[in-house]
Amino acid sequence: MEYIIKNTSIVNEGKIMFGDVWLKDKRIYKVGTAIEVPYNIVEINGEGLHLLPGVIDDQVHFREPGLTHKANIYTESKAAVMGGVTSFMEMPNTVPAAFTQNLLENKYAIAANSSLANYSFFMGTANDNLDEVLRTNEKKNTVCGVKIFMGSSTGNLLVDNPLVLDKIFGGIDMLIATHCEDENTIKANLERLNSSNEILTAAHHPIIRDEQACFESSYRAIQLAQKHNSRLHILHITTEKELQLFGNMLPLAQKRITAEVCVHHLHFTANDYAEKGNFIKCNPAIKAPNNKAALWNALLDDRLDVIATDHAPHTLEEKMEPYAKAHAGLPLVQHSLQLMLQYVQEGKLTIEKMVEKMSHAVATCFQIKERGFIREGYFADLVLVNMNKPYAVTKQNIAYKCGWSPLEGTIFNTTIENTFVNGELVYGNGQVNESVRGSRIAFDRG
Repeated sequence: MEYIIKNTSIVNEGKIMFGDVWLKDKRIYKVGTAIEVPYNIVEINGEGLHLLPGVIDDQVHFREPGLTHKANIYTESKAAVMGGVTSFMEMPNTVPAAFTQNLLENKYAIAANSSLANYSFFMGTANDNLDEVLRTNEKKNTVCGVKIFMGSSTGNLLVDNPLVLDKIFGGIDMLIATHCEDENTIKANLERLNSSNEILTAAHHPIIRDEQACFESSYRAIQLAQKHNSRLHILHITTEKELQLFGNMLPLAQKRITAEVCVHHLHFTANDYAEKGNFIKCNPAIKAPNNKAALWNALLDDRLDVIATDHAPHTLEEKMEPYAKAHAGLPLVQHSLQLMLQYVQEGKLTIEKMVEKMSHAVATCFQIKERGFIREGYFADLVLVNMNKPYAVTKQNIAYKCGWSPLEGTIFNTTIENTFVNGELVYGNGQVNESVRGSRIAFDRG
């Protein structure tokens, strides 16, 4: 179908323009004022609403294959489009992990059949799959990147062999994304606490996975990237100390080292463990308030390049275990846009800056082809939001398979009215069009 969105506030590339957008053949056909279509198409009244490029979330865990009691690509992509997220990049720590090219392609096949949003998947790394990892170079225009856990993780996802790390950084000519926490620091902190015979709770999490653990690992990743001139993207920065490692002197497209911040680290602090407990236990940990303040400053001055979620659903049973056994991770993809729009309304950042960090910059950082901007000829991945329509997060409207959110009970001032994926109306009037399927994201890396 063709659509025209009329009389709306179009937020794009640092400006707000009042006008119309015509969607045709999966793409943005025309952007302008008072567009006249010479035949009948579906008209959507955008008066009083804001039209944004769809959010691109560069870090999610959708749990398929192998962990589908928590989530799957269908359920979580449905939650994503309900929240205005039109494209996602998913991590390799499924079961089995994406350690071979065949296993990686299997995830793309699942998504082709079930994802309501556009998709890409990271290739996983281990100490013993270097040959398979290096083969990802052949797919640099069809795979978002290579993921390295440079800190503790599940199974054999931790890459701690310095020779393997050196060969990955030296041999990969596409984006390398890292989870940076130093395993030795974490173990030493945990042993010290255990020897004190304290009963550990979620409040101890940022003490165990502390600022130094993050800094040491991020610094090591940057040293490797600088040695090899690698394209490094460090995920979920959480500490004030790490921010000294990043600069803002170059335009984003010229940076070889970039950084991501996640919405929960911009929203929660260690003070919230008293109320939220394990429900905000995540890796890297939510830390003391000074870190949150520093993250906001770095986001606004462009030391932090993109905003993501690290959406990581677990069942209620898994989160309600005692601290040491409770799984780490938060489900966030359905409400990340509304959460950041709340900060827009509070004056923390402009809506133009928010769109830059959640859409434009992600597309630039990953060199995504023809997405992330409201430009004629680009794919029509769009979200229409009402900035003056309250929305309460309740158990009844949470779409995650796990059925809970750390934001449950929050009343946002904004509502997601419509989400378009490749020009198709996938979400509108509170209903999801189950027939829509997203596309494999393409990259323009030469």
